[in-house]
Amino acid sequence: MMKTAIILGATGLTGSHLLELLLEDSDYKRVKVFTRNKLTISHPKIEEHVIDLLKLSDYSEQFNADVVFCCVGTTKAKTPNKELYRAIDYGIPVEAAKLCKQNSIKQFIVVSALGAKAESKVFYNRLKGEMERDVLAQKIEHTHLMQPSLIVGDRKEKRTGEDFSKHLMTVFGFLIPARYKMIQAKTIAKAMVQLARKPSKEQVIPSDKIRLIATEYE
Repeated sequence: MMKTAIILGATGLTGSHLLELLLEDSDYKRVKVFTRNKLTISHPKIEEHVIDLLKLSDYSEQFNADVVFCCVGTTKAKTPNKELYRAIDYGIPVEAAKLCKQNSIKQFIVVSALGAKAESKVFYNRLKGEMERDVLAQKIEHTHLMQPSLIVGDRKEKRTGEDFSKHLMTVFGFLIPARYKMIQAKTIAKAMVQLARKPSKEQVIPSDKIRLIATEYE
């Protein structure tokens, strides 16, 4: 049977690649996009819901699918307020996982980050770790936490810190272990689609394994 997918964060770098892949994928009959900003593309498969993602639970009746992909995330530059940052990077994925459990959705695949650890003293790593912990607490049958290293691709906005990190990784790439090398957003998207097709026994998928899974995508 053809499947229905939900994407959160479809207007972002990874999410936009994921949306393209799902629209091309004959396994999917419908792609529900819950988004704060209206999409710039249209397609017969797309069912668009322009909403306040911080109030995702208000749309529980529309939140039905076979698989949910969460690519939501912000940056310190975009969101300097830590409470709002937490509401986005922690609150949205955890609420989505709760809705998956409530609505008997058996697959939830979310983009986290390498280094995520709930006990970390670093705000970003701790936030991602707490998100992972509370997503896993929902005990969804097939949950995958994607832990990419530095995500690269053609972004709409300029990120100075990211550009500097990319430069360093390019120059000293031969010294960097595979797990910590830069990773293309499209590679993450391919791995997410592949995991939806063939769930892994592992719930945490670090960057090097994301690349490996992406090579299986056809």
